[in-house]
Amino acid sequence: MRTQATKQSNSSANQPTSSSDRDASDVKQVATEKLHAYGTHYVAEPAQDLASQLIAYAKRKPDVAAMWCFGLGVVVGWKLRG
Repeated sequence: MRTQATKQSNSSANQPTSSSDRDASDVKQVATEKLHAYGTHYVAEPAQDLASQLIAYAKRKPDVAAMWCFGLGVVVGWKLRG
């Protein structure tokens, strides 16, 4: 009988007892899920987002984009040479 009472008290100790504890547990779980989803998006997507922004900018201002490419090419070539 003692082991059954101990098991019941241990199992009830693992679960939240009041509604505020349950609410806090639910909030914690929802926050964890949202943070995981946001982290996955921002780790997987930044290269695609950056590339699409650069392409859109090059379509809006092709002369400026061409000058940036030329300037970066000169700087990189100069650094690789020396």
